Amino acid sequence: MEWTGEGLLIGVRRHGESSVVAEAMVAGRGRHLGLVRGGRSAKLSATLQPGNTVQLVWRARLEDYLGTYTVELLQPRAAAIIADRTRLYLSQVLCDHLRLLPERDPHDLLLHDALALLDGEPDAAALARFELLLLEELGFGLDLSTCAATGTTLDLTHVSPKSGRAVSRAAAEPYRDRLLVLPTFLDAEGPASNADIAAAFRLTGHFLDMHVWHPRQVEPPATREALIAILTR
Repeated sequence: MEWTGEGLLIGVRRHGESSVVAEAMVAGRGRHLGLVRGGRSAKLSATLQPGNTVQLVWRARLEDYLGTYTVELLQPRAAAIIADRTRLYLSQVLCDHLRLLPERDPHDLLLHDALALLDGEPDAAALARFELLLLEELGFGLDLSTCAATGTTLDLTHVSPKSGRAVSRAAAEPYRDRLLVLPTFLDAEGPASNADIAAAFRLTGHFLDMHVWHPRQVEPPATREALIAILTR
């Protein structure tokens, strides 16, 4: 078995004395792991950094084996990421999020959006939308199209913390203290204030914890709160 493709490196861990297991997001193939022999060498260590895009050749005797990677650097980002705390935190959060995906299950929209976030200026609104898309891709998408109580599609301002369904302003009024705020920019392009951004991350964080982090007994990304504080400062 063999294939060739471009991959965004999202994780590297030691394997034996000189090798590493590299984890990459590959278009059409999803989160895919492979052994890189000699990956801890000076020659390869700079290439095998999360955030870099690499050319990968994967080989294995059978499709369900771990297999081996041959890697070639295509787009170095690691140096710029390490030099900028905001970019570093953003990269770490994105990589942590992408590692939540099942192995070898294509999620090309998430890969596209992750690359756009890494290559552009740090964008809080885009990161919040990325987390919303992550929930959908994991099978826990929110229904923000109609009000859970009335069925209306207009003036949707809140979300039920239990069902993940939108609630209109009128229907939400008696229960405002129990509902999560729905910032309008999440469902439509438009400007977002710092308060909107903070509300969006409370919303996505609530459902990521409810459906993903807590059930899997994993901690949220260590730099997520610090990144949110920077982006809403």
